[in-house]
Amino acid sequence: MSRKLLKSGLIVSAMTFVSRILGLVRDVVVANLMGAGAAADVFFFANRIPNFLRRLFAEGAFSQAFVPVLTEYHAAGDKDKTRDLIAKASGTLGVLVTIVTICGVVGSGVVTAIFGAGWFMDWLHGGPNAHKFELASFLLKITFPYLWFITFVALSGAVLNTIGKFAVSSFTPVFLNVMMIIAAIFIAPHMQQPEVGLAIGVFLGGLVQFGFQIPFMYREGLLVKPQWGWNDPGVKKIRTLMIPALFGVSVSQINLLFDTMVASFLMTGSISWLYYSDRLLEFPLGLFGIAIATVILPALSRKHVDAESKGFSDTMDWGVRMVILLGVPAMVGLIVLAKPMLMVLFMRGEFMPSDVHNASLSLFAYASGLLNFMLIKVLAPGYYSRQDTKTPVRYGIIAMLTNMVFNAIFAYFFGYVGLAMATSLSALVNMVLLYRGLHIAGVYRLSRETLIFALKVVIAGGVMAALLDWQLADMSVWLTWHISTRAYWLIGLIGLGAVGYIVSILTFGIRVKDLKGH
Repeated sequence: MSRKLLKSGLIVSAMTFVSRILGLVRDVVVANLMGAGAAADVFFFANRIPNFLRRLFAEGAFSQAFVPVLTEYHAAGDKDKTRDLIAKASGTLGVLVTIVTICGVVGSGVVTAIFGAGWFMDWLHGGPNAHKFELASFLLKITFPYLWFITFVALSGAVLNTIGKFAVSSFTPVFLNVMMIIAAIFIAPHMQQPEVGLAIGVFLGGLVQFGFQIPFMYREGLLVKPQWGWNDPGVKKIRTLMIPALFGVSVSQINLLFDTMVASFLMTGSISWLYYSDRLLEFPLGLFGIAIATVILPALSRKHVDAESKGFSDTMDWGVRMVILLGVPAMVGLIVLAKPMLMVLFMRGEFMPSDVHNASLSLFAYASGLLNFMLIKVLAPGYYSRQDTKTPVRYGIIAMLTNMVFNAIFAYFFGYVGLAMATSLSALVNMVLLYRGLHIAGVYRLSRETLIFALKVVIAGGVMAALLDWQLADMSVWLTWHISTRAYWLIGLIGLGAVGYIVSILTFGIRVKDLKGH
């Protein structure tokens, strides 16, 4: 079981790694072009709204509800029924998303007024940020159709993942990054408003991703004509699972969106600083957390269908151990090397040293919650694979309300950094509730071996942090260095941290066998 999961996880991680690297290149190009000013704030806002809805309609709630049901159909061995389910699900979802997309394009001003309330209030009263509201409304008209394309991309990706074809869907996001890089280099610089060129890149990225997966669906014999099927038994089951999951699986995204709304009342640059720090956080989260969650959901669904309780628990345990093993060093690295990373990646063009400092503060706050973000990705499938979406919803509501309370408190005292602190703390609340629910239900309990494993990993992480801090030069010195010198030292520090961590975990007796189910 673990060997197959490890192989699938490596495939997903490898493809995701390519995507994340290109994502960093994209952000480097964008930072050079726009920095962290007003135009950057507005573009990141216009890009975040359709991405938030993507998590609801596509990669998040829909996939969590669709995969377990599709797994049942696929396990039954009737390909015609499987094809029919895909046709009915894609047709029904397609109609709903088309309506939402049209409403979003036509009503972009209303959407901006809701989620960019600070800018809207300025526009209403002739304040200094009135132009941000007008620009955001216009950019949303260009970026919103991305939601339509990416919904079908996520659906076909879920189908391919269910039949074990993980590489295609994991590689697909590469094309969004490629199109945005092309737009940033060849379109945006020739426009009076570069941010409009970047928005066009988002639209083109969605279109290319949509086209990329079609041949692979055709090759597997699963490219079907969408049909309306609101009352189809399979669609009804997906619908029943998806409606509560719309909220439960998207809590972190709702929190980020709420952060964006609050940030619209804060100083110019707040949204951009949060964006750049969040992008660095997303690198290990996508590379490890989401990759592990992607491969264990179908596996957990099969174990549930086969009524294999021990196999289910072992799969969960494997996911938790992998997250701890990979999440701890990633968290330590982001916290200790926050400023060097931001300097090397973004400090050029319009991105100033002051932006490095400000973004590093929010990155520190976000990174402190990385392990919790990753564990949520692994613990939540423990519910969805058993077609229980109601329980995570309750926990999601509690976590979101907690985030709002923390936002109100921390944003008052710490500004935009307080928003990142609140997000991380609410992730801790969500993770604890998810584990507690699985524990009480007798579905999954941390074994003594896993607790000892986690303790060893945490100590190894401490050794890694001490090594990095010992070799890290003062940031005032880093500012005097050429970009190549900074890059050389950053690579060296990452290498030192990795070696220190690996030597530590080996010294503490952690071996490959510890990553297998017991």
